[in-house]
Amino acid sequence: MRSPGSVRPRSQYAEVVPSLREVAEADLDVFYEQQLDPQATAMALFPSRDREAFDAHWRRVLADDSVVKRTIVDEGAVAGNVGVWEQEGRLLVGYWLGREFWGRGLATAALAELVRELDARPLYAWVAASNVGSIRVLEKCGFVEVERRAEHDERVGGVVEEILYRLG
Repeated sequence: MRSPGSVRPRSQYAEVVPSLREVAEADLDVFYEQQLDPQATAMALFPSRDREAFDAHWRRVLADDSVVKRTIVDEGAVAGNVGVWEQEGRLLVGYWLGREFWGRGLATAALAELVRELDARPLYAWVAASNVGSIRVLEKCGFVEVERRAEHDERVGGVVEEILYRLG
């Protein structure tokens, strides 16, 4: 991990370099609103949670010291979040960016910064095959496709094709 106060190298991915910091309770209202965006949930093929389910999820995440969770900050604004957690024997990465921050390379720069911060490998990410933007983020960060699956997902009410990406 970089030492606090060290200078971050300029990202080759973003017009503006986002910063990552620990998730604060105050960030959760922004995260909640971001995950309600119907365009974002349709692209990610991940349905939004109601407030009670959302708060319960984040209480678990914040209480779990094994989960790496960061807030993506762009020019002082909470742009989204990125994290790493263990699931089914794999270290998975995930990220969510508010739509107003899309298209500027922030997700790529944030994921690249998190990957640099972590020594653990391999890292994995599941992504909807139709989520071209997220696929580009993963590939720009050095992740490669290793598996595909198509399964019925009750949350979205249909078959979802997903791709597993791996780094390291």
